Amino acid sequence: MSSGRPTSRTLARALRRLPLFPLEDVVLFPYSMIPLYVFEARYRKMVRDVLASNRLIAISLQLEKEDPAADGGPRVAAVASVGELVLAQELPDGRFNLVVRGRARIGIDEELPSDEPYRLITAHEIPDDLPEKSPDLDEADTALRALVTGLAESIPDGGELLKHVAAAQDTPAALANVMAASLVADAKARQRLLETTDVFQRLEQLSSEVVALIDRVGKPGRAN
Repeated sequence: MSSGRPTSRTLARALRRLPLFPLEDVVLFPYSMIPLYVFEARYRKMVRDVLASNRLIAISLQLEKEDPAADGGPRVAAVASVGELVLAQELPDGRFNLVVRGRARIGIDEELPSDEPYRLITAHEIPDDLPEKSPDLDEADTALRALVTGLAESIPDGGELLKHVAAAQDTPAALANVMAASLVADAKARQRLLETTDVFQRLEQLSSEVVALIDRVGKPGRAN
């Protein structure tokens, strides 16, 4: 388990030299958590190094297949997230089961020379564009919560959990990110949402996604 949440100062230092974990079809959002299974030797080494340090890694969407004959690694999305290893279970053969919590959205500045089997980057934090007070933002937050409730009541399993997860988010940004992580399956769509710094726009886009989900699932009592 984590020995304590890394501080903002720790995060700022980590961004100067951060291990990179490229993943196909995986986009990590701040405030959300994802499980990961680590089996490659290079990433087992990365996990051990990170656990012995600040528990922070960069997770970025891998944009192309890896070519073992090519120099360097495959291209990754320039907008990524810092993840904190909040749980790490090492298996007897050295593989890991992880739970990673998103800490911040980042922009990758450059890749660093690495003597390790894994890649290293330097990055900067990309904050949300969030006005202090906005009636439109409040309305978008309320609208998304109502739509999520409607979706939850339309699905036979998991609806109560979905309502609980949405209710647990106490800011529009947290709601947007956790609902994106929970409800948007397509990796490219998730990446577009991660790159949307305007929280109002992110809430609006998610509302459209939830409307489409409700339409596909069907309203209560309607045959599919």
